[in-house]
Amino acid sequence: MTYLPTPQQLRYLVMLAETGHFGRAASACAVSQSTLSAGILALERGLDAQILDRAAPKHAVFTPLGLELVSKARSALAAIAAVAEAADAARAPMSGPLRLGVIPTIGPFLLPRLMPALREGFPALKLYLREDQTERLLEQLEDGMLDLLILAEPCACGGAETFPLVRDDFLAALPPGHPLAVRESISITALGAENFLLLEDGHCLRDQVLAVCSAGMGREQKFAATSLHTLIQMVAGGLGVTLVPQLALTAGLAAGTGVELRRLEGAGGWRTLSMAWRPGSPRSAEYRAMAPLVVQACG
Repeated sequence: MTYLPTPQQLRYLVMLAETGHFGRAASACAVSQSTLSAGILALERGLDAQILDRAAPKHAVFTPLGLELVSKARSALAAIAAVAEAADAARAPMSGPLRLGVIPTIGPFLLPRLMPALREGFPALKLYLREDQTERLLEQLEDGMLDLLILAEPCACGGAETFPLVRDDFLAALPPGHPLAVRESISITALGAENFLLLEDGHCLRDQVLAVCSAGMGREQKFAATSLHTLIQMVAGGLGVTLVPQLALTAGLAAGTGVELRRLEGAGGWRTLSMAWRPGSPRSAEYRAMAPLVVQACG
């Protein structure tokens, strides 16, 4: 008969991988270290597989097979959680905990308007928020650590199901008194000939702006910004030009900075704000019901 691990053993395994330490993993699972160690050992014996390299001192070091099993354990725990989610969704739609992930170029500008609307529209919903870059949020979604994401496309969304919400246009941001500011709109070619400022690697907005401007871009500054707030301050300081999304500007990103904002000529550029969730999620109908509130909050 095939050995089947228990959900508790899988939790021990995943938490050990996340913390890299037996004591911290045990604490996170609310058990003693000896209980967690015994659970991992029982899992190894049941599967007849070496999950940990016990020659390594102190820290938990996984074998290649162990790392593969951790990934499968995360998927299995997410599937188990989906069983309870399906029952909850049928019993009381739009209620209970919802773990929402938002990217940094959306969260600070959308959430202050969205959260009051969600509290009013769905008072029984308990929202837990996490802000992170797209790649990490998608990993946490796949692993079952998050339920729903608000992100910007185009991006590499993997196997997530996406639901487009609204187009978010890019505007040119110029230093105060810049010569290009005399124009009502600016071409990508003219903008790209300037010192061009971008967010640092890892932000999908960086890739989206590069996709719009790379053909005409001349000089990209080597120093990258960590956030849109930092980026707009760099523009205000005369270090270069950039593109910023309308969502952030509507929320007051450039207020009081003196930065000149202009439309892009022609089709310009934009990103699409979207929701994303695991395929087949039992709460997908609830997420779609939330969409009009998110669109309204986008302004």
